[in-house]
Amino acid sequence: MPARSSSLIPRPLGQLADTAPTVPDDLPALLTCLAQVPDPRRNQGRRHPLAFVLSLAACAVLAGAKSLAAIEQWAADAPHNVLARLGGP
Repeated sequence: MPARSSSLIPRPLGQLADTAPTVPDDLPALLTCLAQVPDPRRNQGRRHPLAFVLSLAACAVLAGAKSLAAIEQWAADAPHNVLARLGGP
């Protein structure tokens, strides 16, 4: 009997793996997929679209970030054109 998954990632998010682009030029398709993720946050205090936050976190992790602080640091150091390409301000 297989062990139960201890992943905190909801099952619908796992479905993105089936539709995520595999070619670097498919960034718009990735952002479209991330835009379909339901946003559980309350409206109050929301500063950025969830798709931007998720794409930023994904890029930081791919670049080697292993903690929320490292993701924050990567985002702070990211060039403006990278942030804009990911859907940021």
